Amino acid sequence: MAAFGEQAPTCPLCDATDPTPYHQDRARAYWQCGACALVFVPPEARIDSVAEKARYDQHQNDPRDPRYRAFLARLADPLLARVPRGAVGLDFGSGPGPTLGLMLSEGGLRVHHYDVFYAPDPEVWNRRYDFITATEVVEHLHHPRAELDRCFSVLAPRGVLAVMTKWVTGQPAFAASRYIRDPTHVCFFSPATCQWIARRWGTTVEFPALDVAFFRRGGTAPVHSPH
Repeated sequence: MAAFGEQAPTCPLCDATDPTPYHQDRARAYWQCGACALVFVPPEARIDSVAEKARYDQHQNDPRDPRYRAFLARLADPLLARVPRGAVGLDFGSGPGPTLGLMLSEGGLRVHHYDVFYAPDPEVWNRRYDFITATEVVEHLHHPRAELDRCFSVLAPRGVLAVMTKWVTGQPAFAASRYIRDPTHVCFFSPATCQWIARRWGTTVEFPALDVAFFRRGGTAPVHSPH
């Protein structure tokens, strides 16, 4: 069984230095930040980039699979309802078989792709976007604050950052979840973490579907509670 170290790790999202033990299993120890509520594993529990890519190469995400499309529609449908046709966006962490971008293109949007392993085009960061999507991405980030900084820096005024990841809803459900067994999953978010992000980057946040959060730049609407 993995054990908690003598020294608590620094939160990779907010840099707080006093997280508390949250859960441990045979593979890893998990900490929770008292400031931003992020649950995360310490740096020594992360796998290297070679092993990480090998795991992603095993993903079978077929754009023709109706079940996979239905899964992504939890984010795609409310996003299509909130941005105008012709809007230009970035699919951040698009993966080996981009499907969300295809669905959004079918809905009349223009989508660029970026993935550190499969579409590592640095030119995408020289543009402005009406929307950015990150589906099943943020849980993989070793440096979430830096990556969110990068995303928000290229998001146009009134632009939407749309995130989908499985929420932390409590310790018992977390401990029983298969989601934490994936060694590439190192950061675990919750609605409380999203509300911290909204305050940190000066956005509004709403939760249009299960495990989905939309952050909007320059808005004046209040933070909405999750469903």
